[in-house]
Amino acid sequence: MSDQRALIVHVVYGFRVGGLENGVVNLINRLPHAHYRHVVVALTDCCPTFCERVSRADVEFISLHKPPGHGYRQFGALYRLFRRLRPQVVHTRNLAALESQLPATLARVPVRVHGEHGWDVSDPGGRKRRYRLARRLYRPFVSRYVALSGDLARYLEEGVGVPGGRVERICNGVDTARFHPAAHGRELLAGSPFNDSRLFVIGTVGRLQTVKDQLLLARAFVRLRREQPALSARARLLIVGEGPLRSGIETILAEAGLGAEAWLAGERADTPEVMRALDLFVLPSQAEGISNTILEAMASGLPVLATAVGGNAELVDAGVTGTLVPAGDESAMSAALAAALGDLPRLQEQGRAGRARAEAQFSLDGMVGRYHRMYQHLLAAAGHRQRG
Repeated sequence: MSDQRALIVHVVYGFRVGGLENGVVNLINRLPHAHYRHVVVALTDCCPTFCERVSRADVEFISLHKPPGHGYRQFGALYRLFRRLRPQVVHTRNLAALESQLPATLARVPVRVHGEHGWDVSDPGGRKRRYRLARRLYRPFVSRYVALSGDLARYLEEGVGVPGGRVERICNGVDTARFHPAAHGRELLAGSPFNDSRLFVIGTVGRLQTVKDQLLLARAFVRLRREQPALSARARLLIVGEGPLRSGIETILAEAGLGAEAWLAGERADTPEVMRALDLFVLPSQAEGISNTILEAMASGLPVLATAVGGNAELVDAGVTGTLVPAGDESAMSAALAAALGDLPRLQEQGRAGRARAEAQFSLDGMVGRYHRMYQHLLAAAGHRQRG
């Protein structure tokens, strides 16, 4: 008897460490196994160690090794792949994978979903005309859009012209069992030079790239130490992640004589432990969709200081679970850091409120349930015979 479970092909630019990709892992691991099979297609490559995060043994990973430039050269390969796999659903994510919707349509894939998770590194805020035109060009081939934030949903409807009935709003979810508050103050972190309980550790986690703007955090930290030396004497900065901004961050800190008071820890696989080794989580991005790291920080019982961009304001309840400042505003961020250091009881209250908000509104099971219901509705409309 043939397998009646729906096959979902998840198409991403690359399958490696990242918030979007981690969301795909969570979805594959937690969607009902009795209803779905999965294949992950990376236009570039699938990182073997990252693939190990998928706990299901029946998932196939396919790397297409796309060269730089437009993806139309891969249309033939994608068409043949979709014809071979015969999926019921192709789910692409972000602009880099959107082009795959055309070969999916030509291969007669009945359900074609596209998710907008956040802005392209080269186009914070989605303002570039050619990218907006590209989204409009591929609009007829998409059955249903998934927007991870209200900001992205508005962009799709108002900027791209997608009818509201074709846009599903599904926020990221966080594993509140894996990300949980430290039992008694900050936890010790392997390799950290800042394990002394008397210190106040300010931290961020993410790829060191322009859109994440860790340069802003470094400059704000330097300004804090310069303008508030007594208040900030015990403040330390922990930056986890790797990328092209690393040398710039190191230069800012070295020129201020603060190289020993900051630790650029590189890429790490122990994000839950990192969160429990912080006193304050900061996200200094220029643009965001719905930030996984903010959700992880909230679930870890941390107060959050973030820039007021994209979906950040949907996650951070300003004054209750954290603080929002304008993007790119070094003075405002430095002042917010000083305010945090000056009112530790308020920070603890914000951390508790953030944990409660994560549990109530952003659970991983809730997110998976919304995707399951969407897939089931679209499959039924396409005439797929489903179990259960």
